[in-house]
Amino acid sequence: MSIVELSDDEIRGVAEPLWNDLVKCSNEGKYGEFVKNFSSSLALAMNQVVVGHQFANSTLARNLSEGAEFLGIIRRGDHVTVLFRQRSSKMPGEWLGRLVLGHEDGKVRIFGASIF
Repeated sequence: MSIVELSDDEIRGVAEPLWNDLVKCSNEGKYGEFVKNFSSSLALAMNQVVVGHQFANSTLARNLSEGAEFLGIIRRGDHVTVLFRQRSSKMPGEWLGRLVLGHEDGKVRIFGASIF
């Protein structure tokens, strides 16, 4: 079954643990753990030096609050985009978290992840 065919609750049940894991690994600066659920194409596109620099120099990337608020799901093609309201433990304000999920080799993988 394609991920776009799952119910919102089923997608949320998959997405939230993946997002929470990204937040944890980002806060800890663990690049290897951060990319473990990425699709092969996204993992290849990530430059370890650039990401390591981001982890080392971004106050936001190293201080994300746990418990992001689920906002909704957008289905497009073979992927879903899951949106979260993300906060920081050190910076005031709110950010939009975006997690793009799809299937690769029979598993749900992350095809995109960002915070705006």
